[in-house]
Amino acid sequence: MAQDGSSIGYYFEDLDEGMSAEFTKTVTEADIIKYAEVSGDTNPVHLDAEFAATTMFKERIAHGMLTAGFISAVFGTKLPGTGSIYVNQTLKFKAPVKIGDEVTATIEVTGKVPEKKFVAFSTVCTVGDKPVLQGDATLMVPTKD
Repeated sequence: MAQDGSSIGYYFEDLDEGMSAEFTKTVTEADIIKYAEVSGDTNPVHLDAEFAATTMFKERIAHGMLTAGFISAVFGTKLPGTGSIYVNQTLKFKAPVKIGDEVTATIEVTGKVPEKKFVAFSTVCTVGDKPVLQGDATLMVPTKD
């Protein structure tokens, strides 16, 4: 809830460079199966242990976009929260996420574009101390007016 008690998350005016938030989730086999069903991405590296054993990963891995979805969870529920809209997101996949990995998605405000009500963020997902995904995002954030 915004500082004024409304259902909007943070307003544009409330956000300052350096503000951050995070979301943590352990990736389960059920998550991977559900993501494959919803997205249509049935690449066997995600679903077939026998096939995955023949790849460079040696075991099944989570979909990269499933991991990226954890960033969206931070934006939609914590910072800026309800009312914010994605404008763009860059992603660089640095390492695989495996079943049982605990992923922490962290976002940080890096700048603002007042004339468009855009807020820029750095985004990273980590497993332990290791970045598995990094990028930048821009969101349109509601104003108090």
